[in-house]
Order: sequence, then C-alpha cells, then structure tokens
Amino acid sequence: GDGGVRKEELRPGIGQAVPPAASVAVKYSGYLENGDEPFCTNCYSKSPGLMKLGKDITLAGLEIGLLTMKKGEVSRFVFTPDYAYGRQGCPPLIPPNAMVMFEVEVLDFLDSDESDTFFELTAEQQDTFPLQKVLKVADTEREFGNYLYRKRHFEGAKDRYKRALSILGRSPSSEAEQCQIDASKLLVVLNLSLTYLKLERPAQALVYGEKALEIDQRNVKALFRCGQACLCMTEYEKARDFLVRAQHIQPFNHDINNELKKLAR
Repeated sequence: GDGGVRKEELRPGIGQAVPPAASVAVKYSGYLENGDEPFCTNCYSKSPGLMKLGKDITLAGLEIGLLTMKKGEVSRFVFTPDYAYGRQGCPPLIPPNAMVMFEVEVLDFLDSDESDTFFELTAEQQDTFPLQKVLKVADTEREFGNYLYRKRHFEGAKDRYKRALSILGRSPSSEAEQCQIDASKLLVVLNLSLTYLKLERPAQALVYGEKALEIDQRNVKALFRCGQACLCMTEYEKARDFLVRAQHIQPFNHDINNELKKLAR
C-alpha cells in the first residue's frame, strides 16, 4: 500500500498462503542496509520452533510479509522504519530510522486460530459447539502434536495430544456421532502411547495403548505398543500376549516379528 513492505520472491512455495493467526516455522536472517552480516538469524537452528502471528512475531513488516507467503517459499523483504524498528531503532544493534532487509523461508505452518479461540472458552461454552467443530479443533491439536513429534519435541507433542483428548469426552447424541468421536479419539490415544514410549514412560504408554484397544480390540498398532510397553517394564508374559495377538492379525509384520525375537532372547 504505502511501500513500507517490499517483496522479492526468490523461490515459490506451494498451497495456500499463511493464514492470519497461524503458527509458523520459519528460517530468517535480518540485515541492515549495506550490511553483509545478519544482525539476527535463526538459520543455525536445525528445527526452528513454531511462532504464532500476532503474538510471537512483533516486527510489523515481517508479519505482513509472512501473510503473503506459502509453504516452502523463500522471499526477500525490505522494511521501512515504520514497519521495522521505528524512529528510535534498537540501540546499539539497530540505529534510528533504519531500513532493514529480511530473507525468510517458510518451513511449515499450522492454522491454529480456531483451536486457540476454542480453548479460551469456558467448559460450558465449549459444550455448546457442534460436534464437527469440536472434531476439527481436536484434529488441529493432533496435527500440532504430530509436528512437534517429528521435531522430537516429545513433551510438547504429549501436551498437544492431551489437549485434543480433553475435548473428546462429550456424550454423543447418536451412534453415528459416537463412531466419529471414537475415530478421532483412537488416533490421539495411539499417538499418546507412542509418545510416552519415546519419553521412556512405558506404564503411561500401556495405559493409552489399552484405551485404544477399548475402541478397537484388533488394532495392530495398539497391540504392538502395549507389547513394547510391557517389554520395557519386563512384564514378559503380558508382552508376549499382546505381540502374539498382533502377529495373528498381521503375521508378516516385520516390526512385530522383530519384537517377538527380542522377547525370545
């Protein structure tokens, strides 16, 4: 509009643009005019954390710029002082009235606006929401957990999965609704079981594996994770029972057979 934020796309991205109030994972480097070395960068981090627009990103120009970007995109931006550090700058690093240039890569983003708004409501208000919206919020929280799990941030992943599970306890009004709730809950408790194994807390992994089996007693992933948990706790008979049940359903599953070999040793 006023030329305060200028953009040059260096590599196009894919899919939709970053939505408002999303949580984004970006790599960035900021440079002063005529500067060769960045005054700020996170490019040395292997897995930058998620930052929420409007909360964690405080540079106005950067937020405006991110809303024009897509996943995988790399762009260069120039911000006038009004969209950067203002008339005062940020001494001693940023001089007054500084023009700055940022190179930004969008690694990933998650649209968390609806989910964050939902969790700010009281329990009574949450209960008034239609089931489809609740399921969508639970799915968003699970996606957050999956992202954190892939980054090996297991504690954060566990907390997100538990947030998803916390809203899936409502009473259904029909058998069809119960099926939808169970399908969503099954994915969450399976992920919790796996995450607790990564956290080396097998007793909790077993608890959530058994919750999955309450929903689907022939679920191979649940049987396998219960078997792994029992093996970690040296409860060998229980481990064998779970693993053999899993093997009966998938006799050629490589992971199950390897775990049974480990148990035999």
